[in-house]
Amino acid sequence: MRNAEIFGMTAGLITLAAVIPYVMGIFRWGFSWKYPFVVKTEQTRPNRASWLVWAFVSAVIMPFYSEAGAEETIWLPVALVIGPIVVGLLSLKWGEGGWTWFDQACLVGATVSIVVWFLTDSYALGLVLALVADGFGVAATMRHAWRKPHEENRLAWTLFLAGDCLNMFAILDWTWGEWLIWIYPVYMIAHTLPIAVLVYREQPKESVQ
Repeated sequence: MRNAEIFGMTAGLITLAAVIPYVMGIFRWGFSWKYPFVVKTEQTRPNRASWLVWAFVSAVIMPFYSEAGAEETIWLPVALVIGPIVVGLLSLKWGEGGWTWFDQACLVGATVSIVVWFLTDSYALGLVLALVADGFGVAATMRHAWRKPHEENRLAWTLFLAGDCLNMFAILDWTWGEWLIWIYPVYMIAHTLPIAVLVYREQPKESVQ
């Protein structure tokens, strides 16, 4: 097995593992560095708009990305199909937002991008529109993380970012001819990094509800 394959598989496993603390946080449980290692925590409240968009877009992107020729970097998209579906379903009951004007705008924007994507036969345009749709989900969670960072899960987002960074080492060809392969891992860094930074931001006391 080549190093690139090892990096890609490990990135997928880390990303899948990140779902564990996120789901635990929804039920007010978290990990501790000392005994007891599992403790009660503040509830993680996933943004409904984000996770529903990510669940749908990831499920469509994964086979499309595989057809485009992705091999070593395919494991992270596979993990990103499983995780968002699980969290997206849980968000219907325990999530935050989803129906505010901003969340609705994100859902509409993602839907329009996906509809246009399905109407085109171009791999390149299809992938770009899929990432645009995904980006609307990112916007909703960035807003949530900015307003209420205590309702996001620091460990989970740290692991998501670690998986995305590791996946960069699975890219074998950085030439423009292979941009359909490397654009997705690069986008995921740009997707996860700002959220991971925002969740470590201290919550202003006056904005806590």
